Amino acid sequence: MEYYEGRLCVSYQELVNGGIMSAANYKQTAARGKMRVVRRGGGSGCCALVAVDSLPSRFKSKVRELYPDGAQTHLRLWVMENYETDQEAVAFFRDKENTGVDLQQYPEKIREYVTNASVLNTCIKLYNRAATARKLMGEKYNWDEMADTIEALRKELGHTLPTSTLRFRKKVNEYRCEGYGCLISGKFGNQNKRLVTKAVEEAVLSLSCLENKPYNTTVWEQWNMFLCGELDIFHLDTGELLNPDDFTDKNGEPLVLSESTISNILNQPANKLRINQRLLMPVTLMHEELPHMHRHNGRYSLSQITMDDVDLSRKLKDTKKWVHAYYAYDDVSECVLGASYAREKDTPLVVECFRDMFRLLAANGWGTPKGIEVENHLMSQWRDTYLSPGVVFEFVRFCAPQNSQEKRAEHYNGAKKTSIIHKNHAGIGRPWGKGKRRVEQKKVSDASNELYEEKKYYSWDELVADDRQDNWEWNHSLHSDQKKWPGKTRWEVLVENVNPDLWPLDRRMLARWIGVSVETSVRRNSTVRVNYGDWWLSGPEVLERLAPNNYKVTACYLPNEEGQPQDVYLYQDDRYIDTVEKVETYNRVMAEQTAEDREKFEKQQKKVSHFNKYLKERAISKVGVMKTTKAPVLEEPKELAVTPQETKAPTLPRISASSHALADM
Repeated sequence: MEYYEGRLCVSYQELVNGGIMSAANYKQTAARGKMRVVRRGGGSGCCALVAVDSLPSRFKSKVRELYPDGAQTHLRLWVMENYETDQEAVAFFRDKENTGVDLQQYPEKIREYVTNASVLNTCIKLYNRAATARKLMGEKYNWDEMADTIEALRKELGHTLPTSTLRFRKKVNEYRCEGYGCLISGKFGNQNKRLVTKAVEEAVLSLSCLENKPYNTTVWEQWNMFLCGELDIFHLDTGELLNPDDFTDKNGEPLVLSESTISNILNQPANKLRINQRLLMPVTLMHEELPHMHRHNGRYSLSQITMDDVDLSRKLKDTKKWVHAYYAYDDVSECVLGASYAREKDTPLVVECFRDMFRLLAANGWGTPKGIEVENHLMSQWRDTYLSPGVVFEFVRFCAPQNSQEKRAEHYNGAKKTSIIHKNHAGIGRPWGKGKRRVEQKKVSDASNELYEEKKYYSWDELVADDRQDNWEWNHSLHSDQKKWPGKTRWEVLVENVNPDLWPLDRRMLARWIGVSVETSVRRNSTVRVNYGDWWLSGPEVLERLAPNNYKVTACYLPNEEGQPQDVYLYQDDRYIDTVEKVETYNRVMAEQTAEDREKFEKQQKKVSHFNKYLKERAISKVGVMKTTKAPVLEEPKELAVTPQETKAPTLPRISASSHALADM
């Protein structure tokens, strides 16, 4: 017998000469396809091979009687060919958190458990391959044969799996259900032999994560109450009760833990992190416990803008509330590029900050910043339009909510407050600050027990003017990274290192999204009224872009610092129509006209001439019309018997010359 193409086979000589079947029977069975000849005979020493599993039952039983060890030999061969070391088992048994004991000190035990896991993997692989199992074992998976095979390979592989079939089969099922942990001996480092098992540790940690945040001593007391049946512990998700009888020592007594043991469990660094994950607010956990990203700054200014809001430290006199401010910083130079102020933190506050920033960029002839990082709260409304990557900014990042570590603007707000604002004004700090940053407040003794005396209040104009001056001083003070920019102020770093690949400012798009929008209409086919001023259409051709019988348009513009429109763009139903030009009036009194008046006069004359030329070129041709008399439509003639004398020639109507004249009028 031999193994050929993955199948156990018997040769022609063994079948015929061994008395299993006659030569005639062999030829007849093969011809009828009742057995599978996997290799034909012939040639030099090449004999025919027949698959054992394809033989009829009476012949198959004779083969197994004559060769009882044949299948076993090939089963062992298959196991050795498919055996491979389980690398996941290696990682599992090297990890103390998985095993409950440090097996690194016992490398021979790690090798033993890894080998056992690898052997079991091979057995399960054969079990899952039903077709292969049938070829090797007959009709179904034969546990006796597999157990014998594994036992025969004990010395070769070095495993320590059970000898008997039932124990071996039970170990396979335990391994499939419980995994690697069931291979660890109960006499060596198993969880069941630990005083503090995983189950005990999880129960203690759960007690420490109650909403009242109990101290370690309280957890110890609650554990003892649980063992005595005085306290029930249950899972909030499933309602399952923990059974005190499951927490016993080797003698079956309640598992009493000392106060120091409880403290050791709760004070392990990994457990402290898990406890904080349950007890701390997500923001606190993120800032105090979780790892953060490590970054370095860029090279060019205007490569990225970072924006964030802040409440000015001093309160208003009229409302006793803070002024809300919104800043746009350049990420590299740290300069404040835009600032806005409002009594409410809302969308207009953000829009005005964008306007202020783009006014500065336009005044200095700079392009659009390459990228921008913003918060989610007020900016998400433009995620699919204005702040979509590639619309205005090439790169856009929405920072995680309440993650002050991510937005660089948060750092600049703090640095400006401690270095500039604290130096220039009194009362800057926090009631819980330390040292010079603490602001003392006197509590008012009243029924509410919540009021504090404020030292001083300020007007709106005073607070805004002071903050703008602080921003100017911040921009013109030395850059924080003097190693990289020695002797340079923030403004100098901004001006001297502008990114050379900036997109030009798209004023029309900016006016559409962050500008002022007013409804107006085209007047006398030439102008629109915006902010109490008239604006010229670029030409009469614009009228062709308007919808039929609709002269209403929307004018969008970016206001200057005084709120006056600069460039005005017309839209109709979100469709761009025209860019209009301000109408400049001239002095109609000729004796008082200046050179500037005469220039404005000529400009308006050109506008009017252009309109006249447009109308002349598109003048409608003159035509005349007249009524056309047509012969009446005759119905299909009926077949009637008529005599020739009854047929008359038709008489045509006469049209006079006067009728032609009337038709031409």
